[in-house]
Amino acid sequence: MSETAPQTPRPNAVLMVTTGMFVTLVVIVFARLAFGLIVPPMREGLDLSYEQAGYLGTITALGYLSFVLVGGMAAARWGARWTVVMGVSAVGLGFLGLSQVGTYWHAVPLMAVLGFGTAFSFAPMVSLLATWYPEKRGLVIGLLTSGVGIGLLVAGVLVPWLNGLFGEGGWRATWGVFAATAFVVAFLVAAFVRDPPAARLAEGERPPSADKWAVYTNPRVLTVAVVYGIVGLTYIVQSVFMVSFMVEAGFEAALAGSLVSVSGIISIGSSPLWGLVSDRMGRGSALMAAMATVTVGMGLPVFSQTLPAFVAHYVLMGCAVSGMFAMIQAAGTEQVPARYVPIAFSFVTLFFAGGQLVGPAVAGWLIEYTGDFRAAFGFTCLGLALGVYLTNRIRHFPREAAELHPRTKAEQEAC
Repeated sequence: MSETAPQTPRPNAVLMVTTGMFVTLVVIVFARLAFGLIVPPMREGLDLSYEQAGYLGTITALGYLSFVLVGGMAAARWGARWTVVMGVSAVGLGFLGLSQVGTYWHAVPLMAVLGFGTAFSFAPMVSLLATWYPEKRGLVIGLLTSGVGIGLLVAGVLVPWLNGLFGEGGWRATWGVFAATAFVVAFLVAAFVRDPPAARLAEGERPPSADKWAVYTNPRVLTVAVVYGIVGLTYIVQSVFMVSFMVEAGFEAALAGSLVSVSGIISIGSSPLWGLVSDRMGRGSALMAAMATVTVGMGLPVFSQTLPAFVAHYVLMGCAVSGMFAMIQAAGTEQVPARYVPIAFSFVTLFFAGGQLVGPAVAGWLIEYTGDFRAAFGFTCLGLALGVYLTNRIRHFPREAAELHPRTKAEQEAC
């Protein structure tokens, strides 16, 4: 064989995975999902319009989309550990700058820095853990993903508390606390995370980054990428518009918020559970079951705008959506040989980021054009149905990673 890896004892899984959960909390929750909680007081403090506040969130998404492939190639070339340290540190600097901004235009480049840092952090961290623990990658990535649910609970308590404690300056204090947390997490990554041993290349063999186009055009990688894009599109539409759908149907916003919290609590445990199930029964089969569950949950409010339908929606989403994330991420790390994993996973994440950009725009247009939220969620159900069909293809993928450069018979005999 042309590629061999030294036998190195694996690092402590608890420390590695726990550190990964903290990375997820900082770069996914604090840098992206918690922005909606900070917007109201920040908008008043900087005298922003709703349009400007929306642009700030879009800038972070564009920063992420622009650099996610670069982050994967950096991890493949220099190692995921220091790539993640750099990414989390960049996010911390962005938070620190946002705590001091005085105008909208000062905030714009700092929001882009958050996207850049996230691109250099999350995908390389997932790839690193999947490479260290390939036989348990579903469970490991499920635990990593549960950091999102934990982070949302933390942010949901922390942000209102800081706003109450510091008054008009509460949003600045929030960014400051986020910055301090990010710098601590960057230190934890440097202290406890270790790169897998680098494979030794045979004489004349190309480094992983030289074969990136073979990764990008691999049919298995492309299939996973499209499914991940569908997941990103449908999830962001649900996150942005479902509460408004409930309010439009005549229910209190506080009730909708409570259901969101219940869904988040359920998701903390369901993500590693789905990951464990997928390790045992097969990634494609478990992913198909989770995506079918999400499709049913998404469709219930389309057919019935009653309280039981909305409750069932949030319960089913909590039971399956984070597991769906964990399993498609795991699938994205196992289609190519280990040394190509950072490149492959960054590529499939590009589709996810693209889906998150396109989803709200399409759903918002459908709602405006039809005057009915059901059009937007009917659209997401169609997308999820396509995802279920594609996961059936993933079910039939071989367990072995794809050969990016199939060898001749003579080369196989030489191995």
